Amino acid sequence: MKPKISIITLGVKSVPKARAFYESLGFPLEIEGAPGDDFALFKLEGTRLALFPKDKLAEDAAVPRRGSGFPGFTLAHNVASKKNVDAVVAEAARRGAKVTKKPRDTFWGGYSGYFQDPDGFLWEVAWHPSIDLT
Repeated sequence: MKPKISIITLGVKSVPKARAFYESLGFPLEIEGAPGDDFALFKLEGTRLALFPKDKLAEDAAVPRRGSGFPGFTLAHNVASKKNVDAVVAEAARRGAKVTKKPRDTFWGGYSGYFQDPDGFLWEVAWHPSIDLT
């Protein structure tokens, strides 16, 4: 198996609402498909982000749909400076995200903050002082 992630699929409550949120942040829509607004695919640098109804995603994976809470993972968006962290978190908040942790210095020497998208998925926006992850 190659060590790479091709697509991250988020199980969302409303594909049109989630699609509008990510488009408002500047994510380029690659495919809008399936009847009934059931799918969207964004082309990112090196990977893709897909949106699919949560109940259908659970069914497709043959697992029970569970309640809401911490999903057990976060998504990360790294930027080139502390100032950029502040700007991205503020932009997400203006577009409807809930800021769960205001940007601040971290225990690992960087700077980061967190927001939740409209479906509660957690995004960390971070700057790392010694590794260029941008």
